[in-house]
Amino acid sequence: MASLLLPTRGPGSTDVRRPLTLLATAGGAAAAGAVLVTCMGVAVVGWFLSDGGAHGEPSDALRVATLTWLMAHGSGVVVEGARLTAVPLGLTLLCAWVTWRFGLRVGEAVSSHGPDADALADGERDWTVAMATALFASAYVVLAVAAGVLADTGTTAPSLPSVLAWSLVLSGGVGGAAIAVGSGRAAVWLALAPSAARATAQTTVAVVGWFLVASAAAFLVALALDLGAAINVFSRLHTGPGESVVLLLLILAVVPNAVVHGGAYLLGPGFAVGTGTAVSPSVVAIGPVPMFPLLAALPDNGPTPAWAPWLVVLPVLVAAVAVARSQRRHPVLAWDQALLRGGSAGVLAGVVVAFLASIAGGAVGPGRMAHVGPDAGEVLVSAIVAFGIGGLLGSAYATWRARRRPEDVPEPASEPADESPDDSEATEGATGLLGRVAGAVGGVARGLLGRLPGRR
Repeated sequence: MASLLLPTRGPGSTDVRRPLTLLATAGGAAAAGAVLVTCMGVAVVGWFLSDGGAHGEPSDALRVATLTWLMAHGSGVVVEGARLTAVPLGLTLLCAWVTWRFGLRVGEAVSSHGPDADALADGERDWTVAMATALFASAYVVLAVAAGVLADTGTTAPSLPSVLAWSLVLSGGVGGAAIAVGSGRAAVWLALAPSAARATAQTTVAVVGWFLVASAAAFLVALALDLGAAINVFSRLHTGPGESVVLLLLILAVVPNAVVHGGAYLLGPGFAVGTGTAVSPSVVAIGPVPMFPLLAALPDNGPTPAWAPWLVVLPVLVAAVAVARSQRRHPVLAWDQALLRGGSAGVLAGVVVAFLASIAGGAVGPGRMAHVGPDAGEVLVSAIVAFGIGGLLGSAYATWRARRRPEDVPEPASEPADESPDDSEATEGATGLLGRVAGAVGGVARGLLGRLPGRR
């Protein structure tokens, strides 16, 4: 199916354009089916290696694989009467990466579709990306909903509305952005955005990226300190070779969840590992937890060390460093513009981190394990405060350095030829803060997607 997305050439090296409907629909179906089929293959191999196929049927392994894939799309599932709603973000990221890659291929394949330059000059609209995205998303959603219907045994009860919503976000958001990039339209559209908005979006991505790196480092350090306990838990599960491979894949699938939990810990609110529990720099109160190796990273019950509450300073420093580094690449001399950029980037980064916190938790078992994860509202407040302060500090430092050496600050880019200087000033005054922040929100998604592997 992926071969349909490759451009073809006819006699005389003339491009033979395949129909846009065929290209976009095949791309959406391939994006959804690639990860689903991979999950099925892993499940069948694991089922056979676990007991030589003595128990159950291959169809049972295929159903488990489909339900796992659906859980990566927010479906949740019922297991022995207990509802599991936690999303394995590692598998979701894999789905997003595959969707991005196929979206790029579709974008490249449809880049020559649409009106030519003369038609555009005459005012004809270019609906190529919109049509391709709609068809790409439709194929993805149809396959996802069909998988949900076929995997539902009445007792598993995957949530089809959630599958529909997450599939639309992945195929329409991630896939649509990839199609725009692959077709070359995104470069044209983004060039129209104000330079201040693009710089703010890049700074926001830098803050989120550096904070996630710090969160991952904190999680790995905590796990390394209790690595013996993690190995002991793994050995006590008495898993065979096939089951061990499946368990390792499950651990990898939820590592991003653990990283987000580590970020909530650094911000101060922490997270829960069961109803009525708390894991934060100021207090640790947890009860019995399931035998899962990653939970060995949890701190011990009781009073926290005297240095632990000071960890909340780390997000402020991370944001300050990220903003300062970003503004060194895009320096400004005006204090108000610099502080606006740094503060706005910090606030937007806080919103992004709070969103990640909202999808990183959920129910992972019956009873008290029905509530695991950080509180998104508390994370939002703490992240906005920490990143906002850090953004202001970092931008102030970068501006102070730039003002000491103004000769290193590049000249601002010239305005388009059809816009006079007076019109530029009027436009800048009319847009103001609202225009900058609105443009930055649009740029955040592009920046986050740009961190995924793109086309060569």
